[in-house]
Amino acid sequence: MQNAGLAALGLNWRYLAFEVHPDDLRAALEGAKVMDFVGVNLTVPHKLLALEMMDALDESARNWGAVNTVRFEGKDARGRWRPLRDFDDAPRHVRSVGFNTDADALSRALGKDLGLKLAGSRVLLLGAGGAGRTAAMKLASDNVRDLFLVNRTRGKAEAVAREIRRRYPRVTVTVGYPMSSVDLLINATSLGLKPADPLPFDEKKFSVSHADAVYDMIYRPAETRLLRIAAAKGCRTANGLGMLLHQGAQALEIWTGRPAPLEIMHRALAENVLKPE
Repeated sequence: MQNAGLAALGLNWRYLAFEVHPDDLRAALEGAKVMDFVGVNLTVPHKLLALEMMDALDESARNWGAVNTVRFEGKDARGRWRPLRDFDDAPRHVRSVGFNTDADALSRALGKDLGLKLAGSRVLLLGAGGAGRTAAMKLASDNVRDLFLVNRTRGKAEAVAREIRRRYPRVTVTVGYPMSSVDLLINATSLGLKPADPLPFDEKKFSVSHADAVYDMIYRPAETRLLRIAAAKGCRTANGLGMLLHQGAQALEIWTGRPAPLEIMHRALAENVLKPE
């Protein structure tokens, strides 16, 4: 997706994947900085860890409490911080700035893929980890009416609920399953990545037929067991491909300062992420 976007923009850049152990994240970020990387993306479990490792945080990272995109900036002769793309030669002083593109990408994907208007809706969110916490905060900021949080570790969901009550008092947030139907169920857990995974919720406490729409952040496999069951029950369904596209496109714009070629990036995703393994 990113390499297709870079090619379309005519940039002599390359997007590469590196596997980094959490214990080595700080060293990896410092290495990228001194090697003049324009920026990096971070995925689980690095998004929360990186918050404390950035030299500066964009408002998006402060708002949603996680970093998934880093832009490296240099100090010019006038003492101003500018993206490294603006320099012909490597600057002596470089800093890391953390952004979050996941939250806005989720809202865009829900609107485009499911036709949902979040304001005033009732949502059941499964998962309160890095992705789940960001989703919960974004849903609250989008003025959902009722938000139900379910997490394997109840204490983590309660901590997210307390923060929402403090920051978004108009939203009614409950830790646990709803007693009636919801407009939307979102899976922000990793359950569904493997064929043998159980459903990400307790079927004794909630039935998927009580959700009008179901969104699974997982995009590979394209149809998880949750989505398959939800579709059979007549729910509108979508996987996480749209969220992946929009967070990646926004990251590319942060690095390049130019509009992302969305259709080209989407086509690359469809050809590669969704192809049979």
